[in-house]
Amino acid sequence: MPPTGEQFEIRSGTARAVVTEVGAGLRAFSVDDRPYVETFDVDSRPPRGAGCVLVPWPNRTARGQWLWDGGPQQLALSEPAAGNAIHGLLRHTLYRPEEQSPDAVTLCAVVAPQPGWPVPLATSVRYAVDAGGLTVTHAVTNVGTAAVPFGVGAHPYLRAGAADTDDCTLHLAATTALPLGGGLPVAPAAPVPPPEIALRGAELDHAFGGCVPADGDDLVRHRLSGPDGDVELWADPDFGWVQVFTPDDHPGRGRAVAVEPMTCPPDALNSGTGLLVVGPGETWTGRWGISPR
Repeated sequence: MPPTGEQFEIRSGTARAVVTEVGAGLRAFSVDDRPYVETFDVDSRPPRGAGCVLVPWPNRTARGQWLWDGGPQQLALSEPAAGNAIHGLLRHTLYRPEEQSPDAVTLCAVVAPQPGWPVPLATSVRYAVDAGGLTVTHAVTNVGTAAVPFGVGAHPYLRAGAADTDDCTLHLAATTALPLGGGLPVAPAAPVPPPEIALRGAELDHAFGGCVPADGDDLVRHRLSGPDGDVELWADPDFGWVQVFTPDDHPGRGRAVAVEPMTCPPDALNSGTGLLVVGPGETWTGRWGISPR
């Protein structure tokens, strides 16, 4: 068994994606054989969270501690060097395929009650490709007996075809920037003009908020532009936050850029900012996707 389990390949015309059984991650997406996300070898684990689904919170929870219903919660410290809990509880879970067709696959997993997480959540992720690109639909259902806050995120590394990351510019639909120290907020979010970031030499692990649709639109849209064309990451308005991360050690590529749609910022389980809430029997759904331009 590969480190990421079974590989689910979906196709429509010249659009192709590969989704992994472990973590329901996005391992590849291309159109006309042009890559629009960074990939990794089938015999490897996802480097630096590449393609991962981040549930029931994205990014970090400081010291793995938060309060629920007045009681202290202690999550496992999945970022041990920094002493934090990071990127949720399902990254290493074997998802179960629920529906499959040539152009779509739906994978399901349950966030079980455990130390630091009190309420069970049934989750699903549907990946579908068509002529317009890739659409990812998340669903979270409370299968417990009490309401619980949560967040959802994803960790794709965008790629504008064959262009080097350093030759690209990132355009974000954000209106605030959240100052971070050690990956955690150190001050309130401050207003900024919609960022336009030349990536050559940029060292980013930054959180941006206030991501809203443009006038007349109903989707949030971020864009990576390069000499080989553009690629757009769009999302429902619930994804009001985006993390941008530029490691220099992605396998086979070196420099890469993660553009991570998130419903809430780092340490939201403590700040409460952007958290979603589901009561018993309630379901939340949200979408994001990738489209070549």
